[in-house]
Amino acid sequence: MERRKIVIAVTGASGAIYAKILLDKIQLLPEPLPEVGLVMSDNARQVWKFELGNELYLNYPFKVYPTDDFYAPFASGSARYDTMIICPCSMGTLGRIASGVSGDLTSRAADVILKERRKLILVVRDTPLSLIHINNMKTVTEAGGIICPASPSFYSLPKTIEEVAATVVDRVLDLAGFNVSSYRWGE
Repeated sequence: MERRKIVIAVTGASGAIYAKILLDKIQLLPEPLPEVGLVMSDNARQVWKFELGNELYLNYPFKVYPTDDFYAPFASGSARYDTMIICPCSMGTLGRIASGVSGDLTSRAADVILKERRKLILVVRDTPLSLIHINNMKTVTEAGGIICPASPSFYSLPKTIEEVAATVVDRVLDLAGFNVSSYRWGE
């Protein structure tokens, strides 16, 4: 089995807990672990520190790429990254992806994933949504991307904020094609 290659981008939208739990859960996937390229915007780092009160994003074993590194392997389709997850995805990032503006590594990688017909998952977190946001989501969906709003489920009766956020992350990992153990309705 070929080792999966995924890109995770973290943008400056509120919801750093989703990114943290995603990175934590990816480390716990069964072997072989996917090759992970991580991109974090400056705003994402600031939001993480503000919302989570730490800089633990520095401790993950994934290769971190600067947002202006267009030599990162996933800036080209020939590197064959199969999945990109943007978690959380700001409305600005969504808008740049929808309009094809590749001004940073996150939007360039998303452009590559879409043009190569691979899996792009955007975990949007804003509310309420303007018509511009909705139209951008429609455009990305029509281009092959998946919009996965960070809308937690409660039927598993989560007890902590981490468990609530994990309901979203488990869904994202399902969408990405990973076999994760999570609460399943009706099971």
